[in-house]
Amino acid sequence: MSVEDERIRYAIEHTEVLRSPRQTLATFGVTNIYYYLVTEPAYADLLEEKPTEVVIREGRVSAERPMVVTPSYLINLEGFSEEAKRYFRLIMQEQGPYTPGLLYRYRNEPKGLTIVSEDLNSVVSKLNEKLDEEKNPLSTIIKGVDELWDVSLIKFIHELTERSLESNILELKLRGLLEVDRSGVPQDARQRIERLFELVKMGEVEPYELKRELDRWGLFHEYEDRFLRLFRR
Repeated sequence: MSVEDERIRYAIEHTEVLRSPRQTLATFGVTNIYYYLVTEPAYADLLEEKPTEVVIREGRVSAERPMVVTPSYLINLEGFSEEAKRYFRLIMQEQGPYTPGLLYRYRNEPKGLTIVSEDLNSVVSKLNEKLDEEKNPLSTIIKGVDELWDVSLIKFIHELTERSLESNILELKLRGLLEVDRSGVPQDARQRIERLFELVKMGEVEPYELKRELDRWGLFHEYEDRFLRLFRR
């Protein structure tokens, strides 16, 4: 294992969620998680006497509505290496190209960084009091590692996703959105395509985004006439 891998493993092992969100990720909408990530300053290990200081990072993680996808869809996504695409092909061989799964997408928006001269327990206690007053069920406090704080945040996101997965799948299944048609396309994807057509008509989405989604599903020829009609006056 490389030195970098060891550092990441250390960060994962020393990350602890001190206050979990009271809710899981929404199945049919965007979820905004507000976080406080507390760490000991990275420079503390360089000093003979450790300072009584805590670094507080505040931010928001936005989780988009989970997308129902298949291995055949994932293999057409941009930004994946050849190794990742080989993995998708392996999944296709083992489970079939049209086995539905969920794709979660996140965006991190850091809000600020503060260093306070207090011990960690005192800082966490005050943050808990603050969040109790705000009564936001989607707030969290995470204890992490300073120089790899984003790894600590990713670990939290991964655990929250695992907690949310069962209920997300159940709700999608109850609405029939995991059912796959003869073309190998889940009903959730069909509805998403219809929504994109509506948004393009209203001028809220560029046509290339709709075209890209159709290409990912291999459906452009099926929708080609309808797509071209968008440009006719």
